Amino acid sequence: MDLDKAIAAAVKTGKVVFGTNSAIQNAKTGKVKMIILASNCPSITREDIAYYCKLSNIPLITYKGSSLDLAAVCGKPFSVSALSIREPGESEILKLVEGTESEEPSGGSE
Repeated sequence: MDLDKAIAAAVKTGKVVFGTNSAIQNAKTGKVKMIILASNCPSITREDIAYYCKLSNIPLITYKGSSLDLAAVCGKPFSVSALSIREPGESEILKLVEGTESEEPSGGSE
């Protein structure tokens, strides 16, 4: 499945919220089904969103491109660092995480 096409379909047919502040709020409340971050999202924001996603069991995907690339995929004239998907619409984007949910980071040093 092409991630770009899945994101574009979700933006066109589903309910999507843009912005890092909204992503943090949505991750805290657990109201979203998935959050997508651009690769150049600030690390402190990324850590906050990742933490709350982990607590709320929300899948988090890091988009390979920059925030401008993610904006181009979404068809928006502004940079998009974070994207919260409330309803995927006709997109099959949630299928991307079905196979990867079992992937847990392993290891760790103490």
